Amino acid sequence: MPLSMYEASVLVFIRFFGNLSKILEKGAEHAKSKGIDPATLIEAHLFEDMHPLPQQIQRASDTSKGCAARLAGIEAPKFADEEKTFEDLQARIKKTVDFLKSVTPAQIDGSEGKDVTLQAGKTTLQFKGQDYLLGFALPNFFFHVTTAYDILRHKGVPLGKMDYLARP
Repeated sequence: MPLSMYEASVLVFIRFFGNLSKILEKGAEHAKSKGIDPATLIEAHLFEDMHPLPQQIQRASDTSKGCAARLAGIEAPKFADEEKTFEDLQARIKKTVDFLKSVTPAQIDGSEGKDVTLQAGKTTLQFKGQDYLLGFALPNFFFHVTTAYDILRHKGVPLGKMDYLARP
C-alpha cells in the first residue's frame, strides 16, 4: 500500500512532537539537577541572529498545523507566541498535537495535486500539495525541531541521536 499524505504529514508531526516533548523534559531535568536557572536554557540560541528555544518550538508548531490545515482545506488555530517556560512549551506542543489529532486521513489524503499558496513576508509561494509537504513543510518543521535539540545539546543537556529519533 502506498504511503498516504496523512501518514507522511500528520503522523510524522505527531511522532516528532512526542520526541521533542521528551527532549524538553530532559532539558528541564538537566536545569533542575545542575542548579541551572531554566531561563538560561529557554533563552539560549545557537548564534546571535538565530531565534531562541521558544521560537523554534513555535515555528515547528506553526509549520505543522499550517501544513495540516492547508492540505485539509481547513483553518489552522492561531496560538499566541507567549511561551517563556518549559511548561509553556510543553503546553504549546500539546495544543498542536491535539489539533493535529483532530485532522482525519480523509481530509488530507488525495491532496497531492492540491494547489497550496502561502505568504512568506512579501513573497507568495505556490505549490502542489505533495511538493509543499515534501519540499517545504517537512524540511521547515525538521529544521526547527533539530535546532531546538541542538540548542539544548549545546547547553550541555545530555541528549543523543536516539532522543531525536526515538520511536513511540
